Amino acid sequence: MSSISPARPAPAAAPSPASGAGSPPAYVYDLAELDAHVRAVRAALGDVELYYAVKANPDPELLRTLLPYVDGFEVASGGELAHVREHFPQVPVALGGPGKTDAELLSDVTRLHVESPGELRRLLASGRPADVLLRVNLDISIEGAALAMGGGATPFGMDPAGVDECVALLRSQEAVRLRGVHAHLASGLDAPRMLELAAVILDYARTLGVTEINLGGGMAVSYTDPSLRFDWQAYGRGLAALRRPGETLRIEPGRSLTVYCGRYVTHVIDVKRVHGELFAIVAGGTHHLRTPATKGHDQPVLVPRTGEPITIVGQLCTPKDVLARRVPIALKAGDRVEFTMAGAYAWNISHHDFLMHPRPTFHYLHRPEPS
Repeated sequence: MSSISPARPAPAAAPSPASGAGSPPAYVYDLAELDAHVRAVRAALGDVELYYAVKANPDPELLRTLLPYVDGFEVASGGELAHVREHFPQVPVALGGPGKTDAELLSDVTRLHVESPGELRRLLASGRPADVLLRVNLDISIEGAALAMGGGATPFGMDPAGVDECVALLRSQEAVRLRGVHAHLASGLDAPRMLELAAVILDYARTLGVTEINLGGGMAVSYTDPSLRFDWQAYGRGLAALRRPGETLRIEPGRSLTVYCGRYVTHVIDVKRVHGELFAIVAGGTHHLRTPATKGHDQPVLVPRTGEPITIVGQLCTPKDVLARRVPIALKAGDRVEFTMAGAYAWNISHHDFLMHPRPTFHYLHRPEPS
């Protein structure tokens, strides 16, 4: 069943991208909405450290809007690190990822998330000083997750035996300092389930005698019901209750921070009926907005007027280029179509050059002035 967002008029200051035939599709980011959302998240977390996972959306304007509310950025490659350093050279950065190159291990970051004993040996051999967190993959049940990075045999992090091997390697030297553990086990979980995992991770970290614990991200986002939001208030209260004196807790959400501020705006090229089914072909498609194809869902779309159910597809020569199925919306050639929840894992994960169609334009609404 398609996800539908209630129609609401665009903000008064909004440009009018992709409103007619011949206009390229556009991404529209509402920076005021992002500012308000992240301000509320920051308030709910108290003194839990908040790092933004840049992989969700590295757009510099979004990062700039997030900057007053985050303690740092989490990156997963040398490219993301260079991008952050170019725009925000003084911001603390944590570097993760399961396949770090030697150059990435030698980069100057605030925290390095070590994924394996082999990775640690390469770091130690370099002689480079570093502050590290050991990424642990605990063998625990992770029910209801959209993606599981831990909880069993995966390429991410280490089982407790691997962590013990790393701890032994670190004892005989002083250049690489063990600061704590990192445990991003799953994505797509609600606050109660996230708190259950946090309790297990904290118990494990305490057996190692470390006091810095990165609990990762993975806060649930619902594309089928955009009004269903992660309960940041409950999560903040829960973390405060779990933490012991002297412990530093850190999280690194991505999608749940920026997804709501973005729209993908395009226009209808053609409407046709095939074997009884109605289709609208729009400019652009999943080479601009790959999220629905990647996650296997229908992208939420604004419905200004209802009509016969219609499937909205893009311009690509593949049956997988589907943005939303059987949406009850009346469409004709030239109509503008707005997809919501396009602020994370959208443009930046899409196969931009497939068929070499024009790229979208980018627009930013109501950027708040610095206080």
